[in-house]
Amino acid sequence: MLETLGLSTVVVAAAEIGDKTQLLSIFLAARYRAPKPIIWGILLATIFNHALAGALGASLSSLISYEVLRWVLIVSFLAMAVWILIPDKMEDDDFKKKAQRFGVFGTTFVLFFLAEMGDKTQIATIAMSARYATEAFWVIAGTTLGMMIANVPAVYLGEKIAEKISMDWMRRIAAAVFVILAVLTYFG
Repeated sequence: MLETLGLSTVVVAAAEIGDKTQLLSIFLAARYRAPKPIIWGILLATIFNHALAGALGASLSSLISYEVLRWVLIVSFLAMAVWILIPDKMEDDDFKKKAQRFGVFGTTFVLFFLAEMGDKTQIATIAMSARYATEAFWVIAGTTLGMMIANVPAVYLGEKIAEKISMDWMRRIAAAVFVILAVLTYFG
């Protein structure tokens, strides 16, 4: 249980570095300067999104053999390592339209939920839940914790993160973590 929770947390925290949802955290913080409703919106959107992804992953585990699943996980980790190296961008017009309708909490919830659809962290949640189907709850808890570890500091630091830390280097480090996870999965 603790291994599944820890691994899921590390995988998603690494995947989230420089991701569009982390950029969204920075953008929302700089725009609204209201960290609490932003953090609550991130948390609830992540729980909802990752619960759906976890259920899908756990159901896939009964349809795929362990060996096939192991290779899918290895390839997924390597693909995420490459994907992380590609910077994400946000569309400002979409943000403005949603923000006017829903307020800070609602805007955060809607944008995070939509941004996570098909994102690296959602795919990681599906893959991890498929691999650890009997512990899918702990995968979802870990991936949610990983999202919060990566995004809460972004909310509190806002634009200062973008000024002080090179997202290019952070993406390289996160990509290296995924390559290591692929190697560990291969030998594990």
